[in-house]
Amino acid sequence: MFGGIDPSLLIASLIVASVPIILAAIGELVTERAGVLNLGVEGMMIMGAVCGFIAAVTTGSAVLGFLGGALGGALLSLIFAVLTQFLLANQVATGLALTLFGLGLSSLLGQSYVGIKPPLTPALPFGPLADIPFFGKVLFSHDWVVYFSVASVAAVWWVLKATRTGLVLRAVGESHDAAHALGYKVVRIRIGAIVFGGAMAGLGGAYVSLVRVPQWTDGITAGAGWIALAIVVFASWKPWRALIGAYLFGGITVLQLNLQVAGARIPVEYLSSAPYLITILVLVIMSSAKGRGGRGKVALNAPASLGQNFHASR
Repeated sequence: MFGGIDPSLLIASLIVASVPIILAAIGELVTERAGVLNLGVEGMMIMGAVCGFIAAVTTGSAVLGFLGGALGGALLSLIFAVLTQFLLANQVATGLALTLFGLGLSSLLGQSYVGIKPPLTPALPFGPLADIPFFGKVLFSHDWVVYFSVASVAAVWWVLKATRTGLVLRAVGESHDAAHALGYKVVRIRIGAIVFGGAMAGLGGAYVSLVRVPQWTDGITAGAGWIALAIVVFASWKPWRALIGAYLFGGITVLQLNLQVAGARIPVEYLSSAPYLITILVLVIMSSAKGRGGRGKVALNAPASLGQNFHASR
């Protein structure tokens, strides 16, 4: 124990707190690798939170709740896909509108579910492994979604790096005109990436309302979608770096909560804002350092066609 804080419990809590961010960030990373900038992650997360909560409470199954959350996020992302890929709306404005729409719709849908407890999502039974001092609590005391989040990072890394699908996705993100000239269906590929990103964000939102804070309240995601967007930039669009960034944010979040419980003589407002301020600071430092080594998207290693709409007739 350090100052009343149990290190193993702190790290285990860090891992749990990072799950929604990991899922949303890895989904947005795939979307942006395809050249699409979707700023509606917060809206998709909170729609996943409310849809997952409603599905879980209605069916009595946490697993169906997570599926409902993924479906809710995916359906909202389809609105973004239609507006940006077919109607060629501005991606930044559409993403911001999507977040506002998701926040409003989730508040409406969740009105009658305030104060209800969802079904439990139990930890996986690891038997004697869970009793190992320190490591048992840190590594073997979690539910299946925790392990799924890490597996999703590994799967996305492998697909992007070692498969033809990943190569085509990256080609579309780097130069949609060149990819189109080679015969690839740019719009179809981008829609697939957008829906995947929406489903992952919805799954992350469902984790917030079903496990992280097992209840429904308005604005339950509390800006997690914006942090996921920042982490994609922090990670330079690389999956394993996104995982590290999510753990960094999760660690700061859990630490400030533990410091509050331990009675640290720091105003609670400063502690609560610390995760967001530190995330902004890291992004500013990274952008400044990389800006000295190059310019714009090249310096940040962003896909060259990020945020640009595509039309086959151009």
